[in-house]
Amino acid sequence: MQENSRWHAFDDAKQIAVAASQQILTAAERAIADHGAFKLVLAGGKTPADVYRLLAQAHADWSKWWIFYGDERSLPADHPDRNSVMASQAWLNNGSIPAEQIHTIPTEIGTELAAAFYQPLVAAALPFDVVLLGVGEDGHTASLFPGHQHDQRELVHAVYHSPKPPSERVTLSVSALSSSHEVIFLLAGGDKQGIVKRWRLGDELPVANIQSENPIDIYSLKTYLEAVPQSEYSSQHGTAVDSVRHSHDKMPL
Repeated sequence: MQENSRWHAFDDAKQIAVAASQQILTAAERAIADHGAFKLVLAGGKTPADVYRLLAQAHADWSKWWIFYGDERSLPADHPDRNSVMASQAWLNNGSIPAEQIHTIPTEIGTELAAAFYQPLVAAALPFDVVLLGVGEDGHTASLFPGHQHDQRELVHAVYHSPKPPSERVTLSVSALSSSHEVIFLLAGGDKQGIVKRWRLGDELPVANIQSENPIDIYSLKTYLEAVPQSEYSSQHGTAVDSVRHSHDKMPL
């Protein structure tokens, strides 16, 4: 489990999207002021799509933004199930960010070739400024699935035999996703109570392997957090819970 994380509880997915978009925009201003660029890793899924639609309406120094992806399905470049297609439709097609600064994972050329192509791009970009991630009902994040073994020296993995279709994917590694000034998890949609309970009680899960130099922010529906009462969580982890800060924010509408 992450030993340095902040759990934030929200009433609905809309509030999560607002909070995440605000954090991303604030991080971008800070990164651009500090080192002249903002490097953001995108996630797939419905809740991230809501974040992207909010970013599309925002004002920022887009010329300094650089976009990467945490994972991608091995599908044709224009397939609607690709994360890059979703992000493009929700946000990136509006042209605010220069096209040459948007780095998609070219899985259409083949899984192994795409992973090899993306590896040096990731190596040159590290550390990222913000990594945005989702969580699956089995505890996977990006395309890092339970039970899968990968070469820990890699920054980008070719993924085969995914338990969710399509079976082939490309994903950033645990070390690459952890090499970020800020990491944000978005938890909304689906039956996540069970996996949140396992995560908070310290089970070995891919999502729990992601670390960061700063506290990880986990934006969750309140209903998911109710699966583990605070007393039970604290008793399981003893003094370790002292390093975990819990906040139950309610975003203004």
